[in-house]
Amino acid sequence: MARILVIDESQQRAVEICTGLIQAGHQVAAVLPSALELIDRIEEIKPDIILIETESPSRDTLEHLGVMSQTMPRPVVMFSQDGDNETIRSAVKAGVAAYVVDGFEIGRLRPVVDVAVARFEEHQALRRELADASRKLSERKTIERAKGILMKSRGMDEDAAYAALRKLAMEKSQPLGKVAANVIEMANLLL
Repeated sequence: MARILVIDESQQRAVEICTGLIQAGHQVAAVLPSALELIDRIEEIKPDIILIETESPSRDTLEHLGVMSQTMPRPVVMFSQDGDNETIRSAVKAGVAAYVVDGFEIGRLRPVVDVAVARFEEHQALRRELADASRKLSERKTIERAKGILMKSRGMDEDAAYAALRKLAMEKSQPLGKVAANVIEMANLLL
């Protein structure tokens, strides 16, 4: 059972949405009239999913979603009357996992939420993979730079410089990238 934060400026629609969520087996964590205090309320409410019903998402709403997406990402479902291509692109860029045009319908609530969660999880996995690949590339560059310093200062060939870094990493029980960064830092101090 997912805890869902509902954001809707219309109390009447919010009641319909909450009823539909409960019928779909979800728990309504809270109802907010706007996304303006979203960041502060996310930490307090700790919802699993955010559902927004709006005529058209405002620039402020999209900005708040964008910040939330970077700092405390959650799957976001947005039901809207606005089918403008630029609006949809802006919403997706801000972190909306499912943007549904032509408004809210109880019958399609469960599958839309399921799709949004699946899409969000896939996006998060891709972000983790990208961060991991970037970290590995950065570490590789650091190791190459440290090898270059050892080769130049100690007259070593590439294999010997790498072996020296590995040996130092094992002796210090530290990752190779950290040892390489330390070598670079020490070289900068001595120059």
